[in-house]
Amino acid sequence: MAIPDAQIHPVATGAAAALVEAHQAPQELVFYAGWFCPFVQRTWIALEEKKVPYQYKEVNPYKKEPEFLAINPKGLVPALAYKGRALYESLILCEFLEDAFPNHTKLLPDDPVEKAHARIWIDHLSKTYVPASHRLLQAQTPEKVKEGRDEVVDSLRKFSEQIRGPFFLGETFSLVDVAVAPWIARDYILREHRGFDRKDVGPKWEEYAKLIESRPSVVQTSSDREHLDVIYGRYLRDEAQSEAAKAIRAGRVIP
Repeated sequence: MAIPDAQIHPVATGAAAALVEAHQAPQELVFYAGWFCPFVQRTWIALEEKKVPYQYKEVNPYKKEPEFLAINPKGLVPALAYKGRALYESLILCEFLEDAFPNHTKLLPDDPVEKAHARIWIDHLSKTYVPASHRLLQAQTPEKVKEGRDEVVDSLRKFSEQIRGPFFLGETFSLVDVAVAPWIARDYILREHRGFDRKDVGPKWEEYAKLIESRPSVVQTSSDREHLDVIYGRYLRDEAQSEAAKAIRAGRVIP
């Protein structure tokens, strides 16, 4: 049985609640978010790292209100409205912030080769680790769990081989780190329910993951686990009705 919406906490909690409260004043840039979504957290981390002024607006993506559909016809979070113009897709939004606010903290290198290198590994995360993580989360048989766990570990080993340390590109926190951070912050769910262990990836990944999950921008955009557990219980039972869950179930690319 699906969990009724009434059992899903409607707003951010913990450290994230304080951050939401601090970003209620009207701004040129409006951030439409769902507190529990890892794709939302990507953009939220980028906003915090770049220190871009924004107004936070909580959206229930399961109830596609006409007002929000005017911002994003897909009905998905995250989305931004900037000077009256609407944008969406988490990584595109992160790159938009780089272009629109060039005098703020940079998340991509200036060197074109280094920038391309960063994008290659962001693409790796998007095409291998993120979908593998979701497949493992929704796996319902021991065979599928093992297959999903092996896929996650393989993807992360390839990624970790490229970590220059302490962050992916070296000394500077970048968009590559942003792209993977929300899944690192949630991998305790895979550890507790699917047998995933960071040690299986290797010591380099263990050290990197610990550093990323303790980054202030990651901590401050994270809600209390007890409320996330309600959300992810749906995925663990393969009952979730998010667009990501439906895509994984159907063998499609996550939208």
